[in-house]
Amino acid sequence: MAAYDCDVLVIGAGIVGLSTAWAITRTVPDTRVVVLEKEPGPARHQTGRNSGVIHSGIYYPPGSLKARFALKGSAEMAKFCAEQDIPHDLTGKLIVATDRSELPRLHGLIQRGREHGLPVRELGPAQIAEYEPEVRGLAAIHVGTTGVCDFGAVARRFAALAGDAGTRIAYGAEVTRIARRPGRVAVGTASGAVYRARALVNCAGLHSDHIARLAGDDPGMRIVPFRGEYHTLAPERASLVRGLVYPVPDPAFPFLGVHLTRGIDGAVHIGPNAVPALAREGYDWHTVRPAELAGTLAYRGSWHIARRHWRYGAGELHRSLSRRAFTDTVRRLLPAVCDDDLRPAPAGVRAQAVLPDGTLVDDFLFAETPGIVHVLNAPSPAATASLPIGREIARRVVGIVG
Repeated sequence: MAAYDCDVLVIGAGIVGLSTAWAITRTVPDTRVVVLEKEPGPARHQTGRNSGVIHSGIYYPPGSLKARFALKGSAEMAKFCAEQDIPHDLTGKLIVATDRSELPRLHGLIQRGREHGLPVRELGPAQIAEYEPEVRGLAAIHVGTTGVCDFGAVARRFAALAGDAGTRIAYGAEVTRIARRPGRVAVGTASGAVYRARALVNCAGLHSDHIARLAGDDPGMRIVPFRGEYHTLAPERASLVRGLVYPVPDPAFPFLGVHLTRGIDGAVHIGPNAVPALAREGYDWHTVRPAELAGTLAYRGSWHIARRHWRYGAGELHRSLSRRAFTDTVRRLLPAVCDDDLRPAPAGVRAQAVLPDGTLVDDFLFAETPGIVHVLNAPSPAATASLPIGREIARRVVGIVG
């Protein structure tokens, strides 16, 4: 054992990586775990830059990993927040149809919600107003198990609990090289430090495909980053929205559309749209990393996406560049809003796995190779589902370690 610095290395201190570290220590308490994170603290990217919604699981097909883990995870996350005194609120949410063409899809969500055993209530226009007086729609459904929380606080609590169980978290440790031998993985960082372990877990999010290639594995996909831009309602107009209001999603695209979210802080967040990011961590149009952008443009899957979804993408770009166009989209749900009610808010970047044929991977995606578990696609609802996802990864890595 002197040849090893730890039993398991976890790359990435987002909510999934930290949940995994904690789950490993609960599964086999004597397991020595080290988490490597390139940032100076946890939850600096996808985890800390989302809308904070605890998703019910209604959108995801029965039998999918997203459905399985979100259904478990939503209940577990609410319970965890209550036990750990982390601010949260189970508000429920409305999914609202504003056009007749959306009604069949809304009915399909009702049926799916019932298949999942979720508390789903069908609403007409007058009943919509009972929940959200300023929201307009032809019909809606209310899903009672949706809520909000502070996922950054959840991730920090996971880090503390894992640390109490003996996990060491190394911040400022950017992984630059990975070497493998039977029964052993060695990881080098930018500082020159080397960590040797019996197994590795890749929870690198926006960089998960890069880490897989560093390890000598072909992930069979590429992360194509999409920036989600948010606004908030001016404080004096926040009363326009009481809870969570979503449009009916387009099943041809894996994004839920611009929605209204009263966060745990009381502010009303509006968004996100979905536009190509010019860097893996490109939170605005000014952040460009030429090597990362060139990699995205050289990937044939990116061009397949562009050809397949150019009309949708053009609309998203227009809404990104024009606040009036963005406001017009919001007004479909919330007619009382105007341009001056919106304030720019921090953006997020979604790590979207894309296959070479341009297929946007819609489910969670894990891969196992000798000594390594790769988490290759874990966008929303991964924060909601982080507790069961962590247990699943822990089960797989414990099988490697033995």
